[in-house]
Amino acid sequence: MKAGSYAPTRYLPFGDSAVLIEFGDAISLELNRKVIALDEAILEAEVQGVEELVPTYRSLLVRYDPLKMTYEQLVFRIKEIEEKAAESTAKVGGRKITVPVVYGGEYGPDLSHVARYHGLIEEQVVKLHSGREYRVYMIGFVAGFPYLGAVPDDIATPRLETPRLKVPAGSVGIAEKQTGIYPCEAPGGWQIIGRTPLELFDMLRQPPALLEPGDIVKFEPVSEEEFKTIRESIPKGVHMSFSEE
Repeated sequence: MKAGSYAPTRYLPFGDSAVLIEFGDAISLELNRKVIALDEAILEAEVQGVEELVPTYRSLLVRYDPLKMTYEQLVFRIKEIEEKAAESTAKVGGRKITVPVVYGGEYGPDLSHVARYHGLIEEQVVKLHSGREYRVYMIGFVAGFPYLGAVPDDIATPRLETPRLKVPAGSVGIAEKQTGIYPCEAPGGWQIIGRTPLELFDMLRQPPALLEPGDIVKFEPVSEEEFKTIRESIPKGVHMSFSEE
């Protein structure tokens, strides 16, 4: 398949109560825009029987109630929606969100390794990581975990050979060309280069996840004192205000 060309959309049964819609086999901005556009179009259409939508890098999982709609009926309805969604251009990104991060030290134990791996100094890694905007391609792994891309080639680093049993909530990591933020303490093998005081997932909020697919994230380096001040000032159960792109 030539670069820039993609296979036709595939509709695949996923168990007895879901359909998997695949837009291609690559990780790309164009494919992810199609995923988000269809996700939003299905939500807007309020399709009977649809219970959950799970967008990923290149596919959309649609869970439905088979007592309210058959697989064939659902696929037919979604294909209608897809045709209409394709007529309009999917948005490049949703909200623009600045995420403060204290880099290195106890907050980013792998920053020095990432720097050595690429023959850089830590300050250069921080500048490169915080010097661009990242798209939220999908949410997964654990509730509220954003997969962001793409990390500059100069700091793209493989995962740890031996994953940690505990990674603190708020940790910002790199895995190859992806960067992400741990919303809670969890095991993981990403290279941890910093930590944010923001709460990525809070059950008291509606919706509980801070970020959603299509959002644009910009990391902002802060000092340890600024980190503590921000963390102490964030009220529970309240969403921050973000700008729309």
